[in-house]
Amino acid sequence: MSLTLFPPMLARPADRLAGWGAAQLGAQHGRLAPWLAVALGSGVLHYFALAEEPAPLPAWLAPALVLAAAWLARRRPLAGWLLGLLAAFLLGLWLAGWHAARQPAPLVLPYGAVQLEGRVAVVEALPAGLRVTLAAARLDAAPPVARHLRVRLRADDPARPQPGDRLAVRALLREPGAPVVPGGYDFQRAAFFSGLGGSGFALGPALVAPGQGGGLAGLRARLEALVAAAIPGAAGGVAAALLTGTQSGIPEEALAAMRDSGLAHLLSVSGLHMAIVMGLVFGVLRLALALVPFVALRVPGKALAALGALAAGAGYMLLTGSQVPMQRCLGMAALVTLALLAGRRALSLRVLAIAAALVLVLAPAELLGPSFQMSFAAVLALIAGHDAVRPWLGRRWPGWGGRLLLAVAGLAVTSALAGAATAPFGLHHFGRLQVFGILANALAVPLTSLLVMPAALAAVLALPFGLQGWPLWLMGWGVESILAVARLVAALPGAAPAWVPLPGWALALAALGFCWLCLWRGALRLAGVPVLAGALGAGMMATPPDLLVSADARIVLLRTGQGVFLHRMPGARAFVRDSMLRALGASTAEPLPVAGEAAGGALRCTPEACRFRPHPGGVEAVLLRSPPVPRGGRSPPVEPGAACEAALLVALAPIAGTCGAERIDRFTLWREGAQAVWLDPPLRHSDRAWRGDRPWVPPPPLPGRAESLPMAPRDPTGS
Repeated sequence: MSLTLFPPMLARPADRLAGWGAAQLGAQHGRLAPWLAVALGSGVLHYFALAEEPAPLPAWLAPALVLAAAWLARRRPLAGWLLGLLAAFLLGLWLAGWHAARQPAPLVLPYGAVQLEGRVAVVEALPAGLRVTLAAARLDAAPPVARHLRVRLRADDPARPQPGDRLAVRALLREPGAPVVPGGYDFQRAAFFSGLGGSGFALGPALVAPGQGGGLAGLRARLEALVAAAIPGAAGGVAAALLTGTQSGIPEEALAAMRDSGLAHLLSVSGLHMAIVMGLVFGVLRLALALVPFVALRVPGKALAALGALAAGAGYMLLTGSQVPMQRCLGMAALVTLALLAGRRALSLRVLAIAAALVLVLAPAELLGPSFQMSFAAVLALIAGHDAVRPWLGRRWPGWGGRLLLAVAGLAVTSALAGAATAPFGLHHFGRLQVFGILANALAVPLTSLLVMPAALAAVLALPFGLQGWPLWLMGWGVESILAVARLVAALPGAAPAWVPLPGWALALAALGFCWLCLWRGALRLAGVPVLAGALGAGMMATPPDLLVSADARIVLLRTGQGVFLHRMPGARAFVRDSMLRALGASTAEPLPVAGEAAGGALRCTPEACRFRPHPGGVEAVLLRSPPVPRGGRSPPVEPGAACEAALLVALAPIAGTCGAERIDRFTLWREGAQAVWLDPPLRHSDRAWRGDRPWVPPPPLPGRAESLPMAPRDPTGS
């Protein structure tokens, strides 16, 4: 008598399922390794998602697991791969913690004006004036600080510092700001890992002493000055961004048009720009070598041209500040060049995975930024899409008409793939969708590839001879054409509708589904579709907060079924207001009425308070308005009175007395930062609770310290 694992009626289906699984696994040859980069990024992401620093891992644990996984993979490939995923996850967790531990501590800057002196590291042109970054800066003759400081010079300041100079100026400085809303972009975390200690503005003229020169930073500043002189207006700011990677000189109107039309990626020097530069250099070098028969017959022209193009790409990356997309592209270009020299396939998912892993090892915090996410998502989609349509590309397309049709279709498919891949990340970070992005890219990308970037390369090559005028003029004409396309597309009805930003958990799940869809082969990849669609659908249906309060105690937003209403204090910043509106999926807000009802009874206001009940079955919040105070005075505490019966009291001044209602007032904002509130069911998040106790989060303020929150100004209208 023999025993079988399955009953006879199930044996055949079980055998078929096992055979199908074995066939699917066998089809994934070469697709297991890229998942190690995904696991590495997951470990980094887990570190930043924690509310406190994790227990330190032994330094040997992650490398030992990596070696064990490599040893096991030779004997049991699947088991070795699974162990490798765990090892890569722990390695990412350890790397992120190690990079955080080696950063200098955040600065605590004086509240008043200081005499600032330091070496100029970076000079950036603004639409009005200059902004300089100082290294080894001193505050009032104190020892140099460990972080660099950024200060905006006065618009009428005649000083023109260059990198390497010494600069002294009286300035008002502040530490990097906290997120505008709980869960929003963390400026303090970004500054912590970038080395920035604070920023501010000059109170008087700057004194400049010539220095030793600034190397690449000096060349970057010189290029910006030449571009500004040759190309006036917004086109000059865009041209400078393409040449040096600095976007500070682009006016807000041009930035908005490029963003809403889906062309903002052209402003961030990325793989597209490096591919154009390296492609041009490769073509010119190979043609030059081929034109000399003696050289063409004796040296490998293709290999030499590839090495020259790689050197040009490295120089372009250094000139533009070594941004993350450029690091990714240069890493891929180096691997592609190595593959060409070895006679192997140049572009593959493994190359992309190695490039991503290198960036994560060198700068794990870049994983959280839109640049890293959108750059790698676009390239991953393009490589996977190319693999899917390769059989079609292998066919013969007769005549010029067929080739032209293929080129147009390829451009449209490329734009569609890149746009679809980056849309979830853009929705998470910016809360907008670019509906006509394919149209804008179809017009602007050829201009960039065929006119703007070749002219830019010619201008840089002609710079030592003083012949950059004509190339810069041609580049300016091309940039003006791109801006015209951006303004035209952005002005179309519904070009960039505002959406509620995709929550972080939904983006992470969507990214997993996206990677599953792109990295596997065959039917197995289709399992990523429901994961991706479900994450996007659930995330886009997430309910935004009913009430937001800014950390500076100047803005309150209340969301109703008929729009968003605004309560603001004089001096509130437009940037904070716009960021809070973006968190609610809105672009405009109505001022709160002085008295009466609004939003179908959801708001009932008097000059002293507004009762807010956006959900008929939810709880009620009361916004207490501050009474008028003399100019320069402090707002006295407000009395809640009958409002104590509400579930939540909100005020931009201290709330007097004690009552049973939960409260958000000036002291709450001072201690906990920005606030987000849902009223059905009741839920409140503060910025401090959201971020937890991390190295980049300032400690809770204590009585007796200099208050960093400005005094509440007069609020005569209550709107």
